[in-house]
Amino acid sequence: MAYRYGSRKQMTLLPKSIEEYVSPDCPVRAYDAFVDALDFRDLGIVFNPGKVGNTEYHPQAMLKLLVYGYSYGVKSSRKLERETRNNLSFIWLMGGLTPDHKTIAEFRRKNKKALKRVLRQCARVCIKLDLIAGNVLFIDGTKIRANAARNATHDKAYYERQLAAIDERIEKLLDECEAIDQEEQHLGSYVSMDKELSKAERLRGTIASVLEEFKETDRTEVNQTDPDCAIMHSIQGSHASYNVQSVVDDQHGLIVHADAVSATSDYNQFSLQLEQAEQTVEKPCEVACADAGYADTDDLEKVDTQGIRVVVPSQRQALHEEEGPFSKSRFTYDRNTDCYLCPEGHCLRFSGIDRTNGKRHYLISDRKLCQQCQHYGQCTKAKRGRKIIRLHNEEIKEKLEAQYQEAASQAVYARRKTRAEHPFGHIKRNLKTDAFLLRGVEGVQAETSVLATCFNLSRMITIWGGVVAFIEKLGGLRLITAPG
Repeated sequence: MAYRYGSRKQMTLLPKSIEEYVSPDCPVRAYDAFVDALDFRDLGIVFNPGKVGNTEYHPQAMLKLLVYGYSYGVKSSRKLERETRNNLSFIWLMGGLTPDHKTIAEFRRKNKKALKRVLRQCARVCIKLDLIAGNVLFIDGTKIRANAARNATHDKAYYERQLAAIDERIEKLLDECEAIDQEEQHLGSYVSMDKELSKAERLRGTIASVLEEFKETDRTEVNQTDPDCAIMHSIQGSHASYNVQSVVDDQHGLIVHADAVSATSDYNQFSLQLEQAEQTVEKPCEVACADAGYADTDDLEKVDTQGIRVVVPSQRQALHEEEGPFSKSRFTYDRNTDCYLCPEGHCLRFSGIDRTNGKRHYLISDRKLCQQCQHYGQCTKAKRGRKIIRLHNEEIKEKLEAQYQEAASQAVYARRKTRAEHPFGHIKRNLKTDAFLLRGVEGVQAETSVLATCFNLSRMITIWGGVVAFIEKLGGLRLITAPG
């Protein structure tokens, strides 16, 4: 059998124009068409061809570079710089422009707010093209590592000790500089002292800003490298991370809204994320679904009172725990007398309210009734007798638990994994996102927006059956044409 060999010395000639570098169905053309369809004024980027000074790279081209780079897991400015010189699809996308890594990094740093708005425009494009209905929305969250080490997280006492030590060191350096100046002797290097003093002052500024974070929030620990991140637990262990939230539409599984927060759990996120998603679709949804991590009754009540069907299991329902003969549901609540009746007919009366969370406590009036009961030891082992805790909105909790059990709700919840968890799998695996590149919540939210947009674009290409159809669909939606 003959073998086919290549030769690096073989002379070839590239196509006459850059336009011919990629085929008509190359994915890069889809990303190019999408950025062309964006309204840059809405993003907060104003074109000014007559700007005085040295020429700069067009914002449209720079945004194309970032979005396309993230879609293939190329995120660092140095790698993006390399691609613009070696990768034909990047060369085509940039029209032969080759910005260096500092220019790319500076564009990303200066336009975090604009990058954060890209996903909103992408979602609205999908709405106009009937890809997002906004009727059934799924909320889910995942943990993604921050660009900070876990061991850089400390409590307030640690930073106060560090600040005192730095102040002492700065004072000592100033004394040494003054002594050398007075003696006018070349016993030390003013340059090295100046560098050390500058470094100490920068570190002092960093620690001072971290201490301000303690004053503004109720956090017990703050990361020195990225004060906005927090220690979060996931299947990979405990790391300095961000909690990435997404709201996905049921029709085609496209992301309507994505956010990155410092909250270590999904509690209190349901209503907040849903509200921001509804601002994008510009209408309230009919059904909102999430897993048991969002089962905070107070938060779910905010959505339920709007007439939206909430499909969220309680922790007990998610764990499929069977109710025992003496579980809380076996006790009957009498609204008129504000008391619970146990299975044996004894009354548990209201005994007080927990002021921290508003929960109402109910105890049996005579502890001997419990101790002499035939079920003592099964129902309770407490010497004080059985206690029942009731939420201030217990009726809402019971309503939502019953609503989750309905057939219509079960049908919606069965689709949750394929809708809500699919985007995170794509972002983490296909887009190679095991950690964020930028620091600070604003930068992380900008990256989250770009990553979610990349997922949507990939889905849109699949839904429409290819790049050519994708470009044709977007052709009539160009909101603003950038000047050449």
